[in-house]
Amino acid sequence: MTVPDKSAPAQPIPRPLSPPARRALAEAELRRKQIDTDMAARPVEKGGRGGLDPNRYGDWEIKGITADF
Repeated sequence: MTVPDKSAPAQPIPRPLSPPARRALAEAELRRKQIDTDMAARPVEKGGRGGLDPNRYGDWEIKGITADF
């Protein structure tokens, strides 16, 4: 009988992703890249709230304070 090595953490064996899951991950990566290129192409807003558009992403909080427009 052998004693298992308790110093090494047990790593779960990753399951292979299904084709729809791989396709969804690829589509999400493309959307993130598109958002990044769109944000880089926009002019810099002076005195704005910063970050992504709250109308689209639902982020109505700035530094922990909820803002309602």
